[in-house]
Amino acid sequence: MVGVAGDGRETAVLDGDEEAAARRTVVRTDGQHAAFKGIMTPAMLGWVARLNPFKTPDTQRLAVLFGIVYFAQGMWYLPNQTITIVLKERGLSAGQVATFFSITTVPWLIKPVYGLVSDFVPLWGRRRKSYLVLTSALAAGAGAMLAVADDHGYWRLAILFTGMGLGLAFTDVLVDALMVENGRPRGLTGAFQSVQWAAIYGATVIVGILGGWLAEHRNLHLAFAIASGFPLVSLVMTLLFIHEAPAPADREAFRQTWAAIREAVRAREVWVVAGFIFFFNFSPSFGPALLYYQTDHLKFSQQFIGLLGSLAAVAAIVGAAIYAPLSRRVELKRLISLAITIAVVGTLAYLLYRDRASAIAIDIVFGCVGMITQLAFLDLAAKACPRRVEATFFALLMSVFNGGMQVSQITGGYLYDWLGYTPLVLISAAMTALAWLLVPLVRIDLIAARAREEARAREAAAAPAS
Repeated sequence: MVGVAGDGRETAVLDGDEEAAARRTVVRTDGQHAAFKGIMTPAMLGWVARLNPFKTPDTQRLAVLFGIVYFAQGMWYLPNQTITIVLKERGLSAGQVATFFSITTVPWLIKPVYGLVSDFVPLWGRRRKSYLVLTSALAAGAGAMLAVADDHGYWRLAILFTGMGLGLAFTDVLVDALMVENGRPRGLTGAFQSVQWAAIYGATVIVGILGGWLAEHRNLHLAFAIASGFPLVSLVMTLLFIHEAPAPADREAFRQTWAAIREAVRAREVWVVAGFIFFFNFSPSFGPALLYYQTDHLKFSQQFIGLLGSLAAVAAIVGAAIYAPLSRRVELKRLISLAITIAVVGTLAYLLYRDRASAIAIDIVFGCVGMITQLAFLDLAAKACPRRVEATFFALLMSVFNGGMQVSQITGGYLYDWLGYTPLVLISAAMTALAWLLVPLVRIDLIAARAREEARAREAAAAPAS
């Protein structure tokens, strides 16, 4: 169980299984919201209170914690634009650059492994803290090596940048486990994910502006020097905010959890959701291909391309803020259908992506609605996780999500090389539209109803006896 200091209750299971309840990992945070009260009028406070889905101190502290960790993860992307333009100038095609980034994201495709290893193989007597310290140090060290390297050869760049991602991917598993275990019983998975992704896109605002400047000057050394500092944020949080009691290996817990996993993998529902998420994300996307189009055909500067990324990120934060209350008021099936519609229309809008004005307008609008679309599918994934192994299966579904995105970008990159920009947009929109045909197979209403029942059962169990 994981408790948040300042609240007498234990609030979450990191491991995704009930047997892990004896292994306590306490996260301490203090009074982050009090400073705002003195600058807001009573009317403003009342309006915010009604809009804010986090009504209790423990959920508020968790939301802040999620935001801090995800902001640090978002800064990992700072060197991406510089890497892309440097590899482009070395003669790599859009498809080849997309392949490079697929290598560096391998750690994000095997996230369930990290959860299982940390659950059942304690490191230095700890299941969480030791792994977090080690992997955060790995991420910072790999980035520092790239910052001081004399040569950024293809494989050195790929291996060390992958090492940076490894540490952040491990942290992501733990934070996602907190989100599922705290969010689903309270009906807050959509709201928590809104905070997480708003934090990532908050970092993306900085990444866009600063990353554009770094790409304009082809300064990989400075890009990695800055990016390598942010894994230290997670390291400091681990050392200061996480207190974990020693925990021996628990073979019985492993056997019981493994039995729950075997039972869950036989369930049709999980695999249908996984296939649905993969297919939706698989539709060939732009990825590096868009930067090639912006650079070669529209003649945008790298700084302007970075600015577009920042504007889209600001819009995405707005989208995340919209989704938090929306997820509590609109049925999930309607949100998914709306998300597919938005994705198709938004993709077709890129046919009008012809100059600076249209680029700004499209990136801002699609940044907002694209975030709503993404959060709807992540919310579906959170609600579809089997009981007792929520953390493992959410990590699995996120690996499917990330894998679909990578295959999408690789496919889009090579289609751009072979066919050009306009055919890529049309193919992407058509593939996205086909996702409508899969909606009846997913039984979204049943998944959402089960999640509501669990939330009501949790509330009933927490209610004081009369």
